[in-house]
Amino acid sequence: MKTLQKTLLALTATVAMASGANAAISYSTAQPYVGVKAGQFDSDVKGVGNLSTDKSTAYGVYGGLQFTPNWGVEAEYLGSDKADVTASGVKTGEIDTKTYGVYGTYNYNFVNSPIYAKAKLGLAKTEVESKTATRTVSAEVESKTATRTVSTDDTGLAYGLGLGFQATPAIALEAEYAKPGADTKLWTIGAKVKF
Repeated sequence: MKTLQKTLLALTATVAMASGANAAISYSTAQPYVGVKAGQFDSDVKGVGNLSTDKSTAYGVYGGLQFTPNWGVEAEYLGSDKADVTASGVKTGEIDTKTYGVYGTYNYNFVNSPIYAKAKLGLAKTEVESKTATRTVSAEVESKTATRTVSTDDTGLAYGLGLGFQATPAIALEAEYAKPGADTKLWTIGAKVKF
């Protein structure tokens, strides 16, 4: 958690310095926003062999500060439902994904259009946990089933690209593709409200 706090401070300072080169930033005019997201995680767990994983439903919250029409910072948290892990078409377990991170954001506002492009770059922590059943069969011993848990915890560089639609001056809809971890991809749609 200390790493995420330091990264948030570093990203805020970087955005402030980059924007300050073009214009003075008044933090009293920074525009805060909050939103909700839903979508799909596509996650893998190393060390589970030839098992395949279904895509899980992602849901979460995000919020940030827009310092200028283009530059800002954003933080988000997303979790998932439990998706199936299968071997040869048979369910053998479940997989669960969580991610949270902080990002510097850049919006490109298309001229005379409510549509904008969004890019984000930052640091995210992604946790993926898989619980699978393994069965042992022996002539001397009855068939036994054991649960095997494999977890990965990946903290590193993360990025995302998306499109937004400014429905009203205060409400925007966004669609995004993100890579919050080395073995995780994320597609979301969301809505945010500016204050």
